[in-house]
Amino acid sequence: MYYPFSWLRIAFGLVAYLMLFALIGAVLDKMALVMCLGILALLLNNYWQLYRLNRWLWHSRKMSPPTVKGVWELIYEGIYFLQRRNRNKRKELGSLVTRFRDGAEALPDAAVVIDDKGTISWCNRLARIELGFKWPADAGQRLNNLIRHPKFISYFQARDFTFPIEVPSPVNPSKTLEYRIMPYGEDHLLLIARDVTRLSQLEAMRKDFVANVSHELRTPLTVINGYLELMEGLDNTNPMLSKAINEMDAQSKRMKSLIEDLLVLSRIEASAERIHDRVVNVPKMLGQIESEVQTLNKEKGHTITFHIEPDLQVYGIETELRSACSNLIFNAINYTPNNGTIDVYWKRAQNGVKFAVVDNGYGIEQTHLSRLTERFYRVDKARSRSTGGSGLGLSIVKHVLSHHNSKLEVKSKVGQGSEFSFRLAAEMVSEN
Repeated sequence: MYYPFSWLRIAFGLVAYLMLFALIGAVLDKMALVMCLGILALLLNNYWQLYRLNRWLWHSRKMSPPTVKGVWELIYEGIYFLQRRNRNKRKELGSLVTRFRDGAEALPDAAVVIDDKGTISWCNRLARIELGFKWPADAGQRLNNLIRHPKFISYFQARDFTFPIEVPSPVNPSKTLEYRIMPYGEDHLLLIARDVTRLSQLEAMRKDFVANVSHELRTPLTVINGYLELMEGLDNTNPMLSKAINEMDAQSKRMKSLIEDLLVLSRIEASAERIHDRVVNVPKMLGQIESEVQTLNKEKGHTITFHIEPDLQVYGIETELRSACSNLIFNAINYTPNNGTIDVYWKRAQNGVKFAVVDNGYGIEQTHLSRLTERFYRVDKARSRSTGGSGLGLSIVKHVLSHHNSKLEVKSKVGQGSEFSFRLAAEMVSEN
């Protein structure tokens, strides 16, 4: 227990002790001898108490301190108070650690705590099952010595944990695990491994299904288009039949466009090309698109201006970037009222380069912006049917930009127009 003004009690006690011996010395007329004896007794008592304190701290199993009086009582009480407080804190910390471990054991994912040197500090039960770790035998082992897949080792050594990676399980190669690493505390990392085998299989099945169906539909559609072209050449006086043939022709062409977009999307999703292997001459590519745009723009009558910085080239895949840029430009042409204004920009921007298409068209409500890149999503279905769009253009753009470590940015106001743009990092710019 803490006593306020305890230093005054100590001072008064010491003064009273010395005055007592001074009084005895005065009575016996041996002041110096009596005072020396009093100070010696005080020193011996303090050394004795230090000896008892040392034995209590290092050898005694009792938590309660020895019974003493005076200044040493305050010292013992202070130490005893600190011990009790530290013991309570240790209990709280122990309880917190236990709850954390119980929670980590209950996780549906494998969890591993790693220090700044890459050595394992702790892992839960699923890490021992899914990753094959042995606990506590693997405590202190380096993580990349236990997970030896080259893709994981490169990911871990790069120390860029912005995105997760998918790697086969070290225990069962037929399983696919998603690894995600996050900073944990000041100098620790937390590895979370999740079994995504089922999701990977479903995604692969979806991609194969879309690619195969799109490919197989091309043959019967070609046959249908061929017969429709023959029927258009016949002298047909029946207006209903003529209207039906024209409608079938329009819908078959729309279906052909849809199949081609699906095949493009499948190729992009399955692409294994590396974006840093080749340089794309974007100004030249946009010049070719500009020539194509003039043909498409004859009926619309738009004023289309290209603002291109020459010699601004980037690393990437030309076919994919061409598809993304042309989709954004053609969308602006199709969804802007006749005689509108469209500006296309390719320029240096902060931390990289920027491509943008700005129009003064109908504009898009804010509620639709977050869903524009979904497959087959349409803001205005009637308008989309009239333009013959497939509903896959912006989805293709999204996948292309994701492959180039970028994303689509959309700004739009109803009645004022829209801006579709994307940025490529400075590291993607070719200085040659």
